[in-house]
Amino acid sequence: MIFLILSVLSSTAIFVLFKLFNKYNVNTLQAIVFNYIIACTCGLLLYKKPINLANFLNEPWFYAALALGFLFISIFNVMALTAQKNGLSVASVASKMSVIIPILFGIIVYNESIGFKKITGIILALIAVYLTSIKPKSNVVLTKAIYLPIILFLGSGVIDTSVNHFAPEGNMPLFLAIIFASAGIIGLVMVSFKTTKAKQKFNPKSIPFGITLGLVNYCSMYFLLKALRVDGFESSSVFTINNVAIVAVSCLIGLFLFKEVISSKNWIGIGLALVSIILVTL
Repeated sequence: MIFLILSVLSSTAIFVLFKLFNKYNVNTLQAIVFNYIIACTCGLLLYKKPINLANFLNEPWFYAALALGFLFISIFNVMALTAQKNGLSVASVASKMSVIIPILFGIIVYNESIGFKKITGIILALIAVYLTSIKPKSNVVLTKAIYLPIILFLGSGVIDTSVNHFAPEGNMPLFLAIIFASAGIIGLVMVSFKTTKAKQKFNPKSIPFGITLGLVNYCSMYFLLKALRVDGFESSSVFTINNVAIVAVSCLIGLFLFKEVISSKNWIGIGLALVSIILVTL
């Protein structure tokens, strides 16, 4: 359970940092690239064995990690476009509701247990995610660029499912390092293109914020994978608890730290989140 709590806290810290990006006018893409570099470095430092790239080329998870890196930064950009075209609430709901994909994958492919309490908890978790993600006075436009939230929903779900499915037990830090390295290289190309073609200036604030983001980003992924590997915990339960707890805690931090307005629907969502966690845990 400690790994799950650490994953939730790390993921919530990502939410706080993104809020601070806006406050301090940090270039998001530049910070994201530094974040991937730092996260990759964390994985390499935590990998205790000698690193020989030739030994991993034949491993099935190696190419999966490269593909996931591409998916990471692609879905990040889709999330940004969804927020711009459809509204922040639509982007938030689409990305968070995607948790149903790894949940179903665990039940169908891994033959994980399913009962009345668990089903009820999962359904309540999805309702809780929806209610806590909808913000008052938000511009929700479902009919405009509807393909974007659909891609975001599927992409986010595939990322969570694939990271859990392909992560090797003994090489987990290196697996994450390759994912972040792949995403970082693609990000560097994007930043270079924007710097030269769009004449976008480098923002020095991107470095400290990117470093901090990279540390908590790596921790969120690492501790989630550790929680998924704990005996007695099924992936469908872990993903449900992790996702709904992140949404609920982030909502509360938004209230107390950033003085955000929380509607009655948000409070109902937080309450349902607690109930769903209890049901799924039992």
